[in-house]
Amino acid sequence: MKNTISSVLLGMFFTACSLTMEAQQTNIQVNYKDARHVINPNIYGHFAEHLGRCIYGGFFVGDTSSIPNTNGVRNDVVAALKTLKIPVLRWPGGCFADTYHWKDGIGPKEKRPAIVNRWWGGVTEDNSFGVHDFLNMCELLNTEPYLAGNIGSGTVQELADWVQYVNTNTKNPMSDLRKQNGREKPWNVKFWGVGNEAWGCGGNMTPEYYTGEYRKYATFMADWSNTDKIFRVASGANSTDYKWTETIMKNIPNQMVEGVALHHYSVIDWGAKGPSTDFTEQQYFITMQRALQMDSLVIKHSAIMDKYDPKKKIALIVDEWGGWYDVEPGTNPGFLYQQNTIRDAMIAGVTLNIFNNHADRVRMANLAQAINVLQAVILTDKEKMILTPTYHVMEMFNVHQGATMLPVSFKTNNYVFNGKKLAAVSVSASKDSTGAVHLSLVNIDPAKAQKITFNTGDEKVAGITGRILASGKLQDYNSFTEPAKVKPEAFTGAVLNNNTVTVSLPPASVVVLTIK
Repeated sequence: MKNTISSVLLGMFFTACSLTMEAQQTNIQVNYKDARHVINPNIYGHFAEHLGRCIYGGFFVGDTSSIPNTNGVRNDVVAALKTLKIPVLRWPGGCFADTYHWKDGIGPKEKRPAIVNRWWGGVTEDNSFGVHDFLNMCELLNTEPYLAGNIGSGTVQELADWVQYVNTNTKNPMSDLRKQNGREKPWNVKFWGVGNEAWGCGGNMTPEYYTGEYRKYATFMADWSNTDKIFRVASGANSTDYKWTETIMKNIPNQMVEGVALHHYSVIDWGAKGPSTDFTEQQYFITMQRALQMDSLVIKHSAIMDKYDPKKKIALIVDEWGGWYDVEPGTNPGFLYQQNTIRDAMIAGVTLNIFNNHADRVRMANLAQAINVLQAVILTDKEKMILTPTYHVMEMFNVHQGATMLPVSFKTNNYVFNGKKLAAVSVSASKDSTGAVHLSLVNIDPAKAQKITFNTGDEKVAGITGRILASGKLQDYNSFTEPAKVKPEAFTGAVLNNNTVTVSLPPASVVVLTIK
């Protein structure tokens, strides 16, 4: 009798599983004819703040370290980030930027003054990783530097001097000082932030006050010889603060600003962020709700920008985004160190799809942050280094960099939890210079597979290849004992039949297809 009952229960279990896993269908229309916007590679940018172990122990170990390095920068980190093809790297903050005085980070290291990092843990910052170290590292990484200027505690002269120090080749006090410190040629830094989060840690300014400060600083950063070489980014809105964007666009002349920033984090609740690994499905659902909000934020902030800049000359720069949770138990609360799971892969996938689909206005974004902080792509522990699920998604998606965005339209099924709904499927597509079409698909539903169909157009298809990132459960992550638990695999779930591709997209998965 017990065996009979067990058999019945087992049969019910597998029936329930098959119903749960049954694929829901989504039909995607790819518009091949109206493709005209290039996906700026800088959308795949990163962020390195003097925060926790992002710089010290992350990027930089010093040239006396036993960890293999080049001028103090970890060789394994350089190799990993070059594979990732990071196009731009923001530094030195974040909140740290408006307490950073760049002259503290030049000259002989033993003579550099130490300061207290008042924002992040109250630790001593010895400035051993300074201006030359960062800019030389960017050359090593083959990435563009994006410097965040200090307008919170700095001066107009200080920021103007920084521009001259790193960018001018003519004889002047700042270029002479740079040469004295061992760098003959300028680095020609293009991207400059004029303050950071001026509404908060950057000075608690009103938007009206900030626009006056911005105009003053921006005026002295540029001169008649470099106005076409510098890309100035105004400190932008916190998430839904549309008044901030309106005030900036209304009060700053278009010719004085090249980009407007936006910051948005996928936070469950600022007072109770929840754990990075041991989270519930309810916490996962809320996190994904916050991540998908990025689409409406980009649409609404862009609409405001369109009123004052209808030709879209000014870029929307989302220079801080990502998931934010409670720090790992036993770590310094000010260091913002958290693990990185399949949930973070979902955040990265849907967010990058949103940026791709808004390539007409979004032309740079910077994941927060690169190493050991928040939604990092790399985690280190002394000589050890691991790549996170977020790293793998960004590496899979880098086929979109510099490709032409293909508009997509579709009606997706919903991911339903406790009666609330989210779009289950996220999609973006592009066509690169070789004619290959890349389609990135994300299924955020942790229980139900999705059946995807789309047409390849009129061109003959030689073949379809794909890669997938998925795991057994949402909470899976790579650790220093299991560094390859979550990694991309070949994907064979795409079938071509008479120019129609059918894809079976597993639960909680990211798939990138290449169609040639």
